[in-house]
Amino acid sequence: MFAELLQRLMAPAPPELPDTDARLALAALLVRIAKSDGHYDVTEIARIDRILAERHDLSPVEAARLRADAETLEAEAPDTVRFTRAIKDAVPYSNRTDVVEALWAVALADGVRDHEEDALLRLTTNLLGVNDRDSALARQRVEARG
Repeated sequence: MFAELLQRLMAPAPPELPDTDARLALAALLVRIAKSDGHYDVTEIARIDRILAERHDLSPVEAARLRADAETLEAEAPDTVRFTRAIKDAVPYSNRTDVVEALWAVALADGVRDHEEDALLRLTTNLLGVNDRDSALARQRVEARG
């Protein structure tokens, strides 16, 4: 399953992914953001599971299963570009700011704003085609929610 998805993501001009693959790409991107500071803890895992459950109307068990699959995919994927391309192709711009909010929610879940997470988020939002202003507003909304 992961080999086929990785192969589609690695294609020079990958086709638009089915919804299930786009979900997995988003989940893997959330995992990658969480791991980017070298600490992947239960707070971040719980935040990822909650985001996946809310975004895709999943039960807690289904969300945890999707995250576990995403952890495997994230470990095998060579770069972030593939995930962002899949999401950018599957999600209209107006909804990509919601994706950026989810990324910020994971990055800030542990209460620490880390340089590695900031750098990966800047790269990721750029690759998603979301401008700096909209990314900053998304971060501020996440910070306001606590």
